[in-house]
Amino acid sequence: MRTLWIVLLATLLSGCGYNTFQTTDEQIKASWAEVLNQYQRRADLIPNLVNTVKGYAAQEKDVLLGVTEARAKVGSIQATPDLINDEQAFAKFQAAQGQLSSALSRLLVVSENYPQLKSDQNFRDLQAQLEGTENRITVARNRYIKAVQEYNVTVREFPTNLTAMLFGYKVKPSFTVENEKEISRPPTVDFAAPKVPAPAK
Repeated sequence: MRTLWIVLLATLLSGCGYNTFQTTDEQIKASWAEVLNQYQRRADLIPNLVNTVKGYAAQEKDVLLGVTEARAKVGSIQATPDLINDEQAFAKFQAAQGQLSSALSRLLVVSENYPQLKSDQNFRDLQAQLEGTENRITVARNRYIKAVQEYNVTVREFPTNLTAMLFGYKVKPSFTVENEKEISRPPTVDFAAPKVPAPAK
């Protein structure tokens, strides 16, 4: 009799989405771990990048300091597994990463003014690594977004929403962008010589 109840309970849980919650939750955790891995990869590149730029453009103190401070801010946020269940903490993490991206963009724009820096082999190697890492970040974020989307649909849909309420499964936060197309297009780092504007007529 006890075995029968266990079988019935397992069937009910399976039919109401319980197993789906387990699967999608694990997918989210794995996707999130990869996002963190790629963000850490980027953070690890920054000290060498800043030092290389400093060797040719030490006078760009504000830009160099901006990158360093943005990296420090990212590092001060504890990206624990619980972070993906806290909408405010997730938004704070996302904002810090966005500030770091902006600081890096400003640094790369400044480098255009220093031909010797652009021709430095170490700088070019770092540029290639940074570009590859930005691509990996985009892929990892997309996987996380899709995993969260699948999970959140399960939380909201009937009858799985009843299971969600019963076991305390709640909607998880995801990355947001103003332009959804931007998230699917890997960012590029262009070190080509700047175009000289045509003289005014």
